[in-house]
Amino acid sequence: MESVQAKQPPTTTPEQQPQKLKPVHRMLLGFTGKEDRNIFNQIPAHVNKVHVDGLEHTKHDIVIKQVKDVLEAQSIGEICVRAHTAQSKLRKLDIFKDIQFFIDTSKGKQSGTNDYEVIFEVEERRLGGGIHGEVGTNDGAVRTAFKFLNLFGRAENVNMEYSYGTKMTSGSLMFSKPLFENPDILFRTGGYQHHGEYPWSGYRTIDRGLLADIQFPSRLGSHTLSCEGVWRELGCMNRTTAFAVREQAGHSLKYALKHVFARDHRDNNILPNKGTLFTCTQELAGVDDKVLGFVKHNMEFQAFKQLPLSTVFQLSLGGGIMKPLQSGTEVSIQDHFFLGGPLTLRGFNINAVGPSSDGNALGANAYWLGGLHLYTPLPFRIGKGGFDDHFRTHMFVNAGGLGNVNFDSNMKEDLQRLAETYRLSYGLGIVVRIGGLARLELNYCVPAQVRQGDSSNVGLQFGIGVTFS
Repeated sequence: MESVQAKQPPTTTPEQQPQKLKPVHRMLLGFTGKEDRNIFNQIPAHVNKVHVDGLEHTKHDIVIKQVKDVLEAQSIGEICVRAHTAQSKLRKLDIFKDIQFFIDTSKGKQSGTNDYEVIFEVEERRLGGGIHGEVGTNDGAVRTAFKFLNLFGRAENVNMEYSYGTKMTSGSLMFSKPLFENPDILFRTGGYQHHGEYPWSGYRTIDRGLLADIQFPSRLGSHTLSCEGVWRELGCMNRTTAFAVREQAGHSLKYALKHVFARDHRDNNILPNKGTLFTCTQELAGVDDKVLGFVKHNMEFQAFKQLPLSTVFQLSLGGGIMKPLQSGTEVSIQDHFFLGGPLTLRGFNINAVGPSSDGNALGANAYWLGGLHLYTPLPFRIGKGGFDDHFRTHMFVNAGGLGNVNFDSNMKEDLQRLAETYRLSYGLGIVVRIGGLARLELNYCVPAQVRQGDSSNVGLQFGIGVTFS
């Protein structure tokens, strides 16, 4: 009879401890060919029992849900595949320090020669956290996190974080729990406070908000549905802040529903060689009487193709548009699109393209961005697999536009003008991958098409961050 048994750690003396089971599944590691794998898939096998040892605080039902598919295996190879999948599901719960599994022959009286048992050995953890660095676009921060794990036995976690950076400081308290005992469907709720400075526009903000979201996968990619309420305070950074920004200063409330879709098939998120990335964001915001709400759409696409001689070609496209809910009204500068920077529209200063007033960027309600890139190994490359694999020479052409579209009248003319008043830059440089933390670029940029009000960067431009176009 097939069964799943979740057990607490045995309280036995060293002499009573059973002999360590041999990890039979490791036999497969020595056979990498397709024919070898087929041999194991052809050996009939049946799983009588699945044991989970080491549970103390965790409820048995959520663990059984992750491992029960192992009972459906019909061959040795399938047992290993399903056990690895169950191991991955248990790891996603984020409540175990260590997870190992072993395969042994079944010891029951009615067990046959093809009957097996799978034993998972887990070690729970109740606390987590740490201190680590994080990188934004030409911005760094130190993040401190502390986690209370598995509060009620079904992977309910509380995460407290505080981040201190050069331009951004934030703190949050979040509660998370997998829904339907599925680690891929995660519910989160909590509160946060975020303080940011935006020198390109001459203002600073303090946002205090409540958030609830659900993250879940689909065949197309991953989705995040969120509901957010934010009390926002906008202030001027100094006396030179433009009046167009000053008139928006003060307090406001924002309520937003947001959907984020992401499909990331890149082989590396910092310096990819192949694959594609597609993200799409829709936001419906309702704001108080001072600043009216809006509908906002944003899209980004990247494609990477590996060419001969270790050369990589990249195509990047992006765009967004935002429409106020009430005709003839303006959207807060905090919600505008901005364009420009060393990792996006190179050759222009950070968020310094488009409408401006007295040297302060105002952003706009529509933008588009495109780029062509060619990455090659360093000319003095020693060989594959060395330190110089983290370096690439980089040639690029970027184009983009940012402007306001009037949806009440002349919308077609505004969209046409947005396409015609494009910015163009090209250049070459070096890209460095700093582990999995950030991407560093040092490029010589030539802005070939600059419009009035833009702040361009002719010559060397340095950029560091995680996101890039």
